Amino acid sequence: MSLNRRDFLKLTAVGGAVFSTGLAGMNAFAKSGKQEEFYFVQLSDTHWGFNNKKFNADPEGTLPRAIEVVNQLDPQPDFVVFTGDLTHTTDDGNIRRKRLAEFQRIAAKLKTKNVRFMPGEHDASLDSGKAYKEFFGDLNYTFDHKGLHFIALDNVSDPRARLGDSQLEWLAEDLQQREKDAPIAVLAHRPLFDLAPQWGWATKDGAKAMELLMPYKNVTVFYGHIHQEHHHKTGHIHHHSAKSLIFPLPAPGSVEKKHKIAWDSKQPYRGLGMRNIETTMPSAEFDLYEMNIKKG
Repeated sequence: MSLNRRDFLKLTAVGGAVFSTGLAGMNAFAKSGKQEEFYFVQLSDTHWGFNNKKFNADPEGTLPRAIEVVNQLDPQPDFVVFTGDLTHTTDDGNIRRKRLAEFQRIAAKLKTKNVRFMPGEHDASLDSGKAYKEFFGDLNYTFDHKGLHFIALDNVSDPRARLGDSQLEWLAEDLQQREKDAPIAVLAHRPLFDLAPQWGWATKDGAKAMELLMPYKNVTVFYGHIHQEHHHKTGHIHHHSAKSLIFPLPAPGSVEKKHKIAWDSKQPYRGLGMRNIETTMPSAEFDLYEMNIKKG
């Protein structure tokens, strides 16, 4: 069975677009070429290898189910991006590689073969990303898609939750090649702003990255890590976090101590999901559809 994107929203029990990001100052840029629509899917925090039925009664089912749902889309997304914590943390390097290999085999079942991966701290902080790189390559990189420039940042392989001076220099060099009104999408695992530093929901030198990005008029950041939908603005820059596919976490600062939210048998898969991001280029206006996962 094939599903168009609107049917996809119905299948995943979503009411529609919950957030739209219109990038300011794009009118002149938009006149430079014909309009072209495309969409991609963001999945995050799959934590393959997590196994605690108190917090997820189906820990090996939600990722395959999400892939099944994406594979039913017609047309298929232009690409899929996983924004970190592909696997659950372990001190054993052999187990880490086993989990990364298992995740890779499952992700390979996606119909679209244009799939981008990023590490989370569960994948990379204990060995500076060594095992992750064996399976998925660079920790930070850029790519371009239909006029939209993507920058994938690594704020996890340093256990201090830093980008580091060399990566900031790399970011600065990349941005110097862009026009100030060029559309840019930044991908990260941790938030680049101080959302809840006491919970590790921040990047120690994220402010330096934001300083580099601020002169660019049309920047949007997509990230994971906090296991829930959240929207924030730094000046004119929008930040959007994605839900997890394993367990939800409480709203920032809502409780004294961060904790996993227990599985509710009456509302299975509550708080778990992924995101469909639609955009029109070159105007680069984003429509975000939050998609809840449910058992097939």
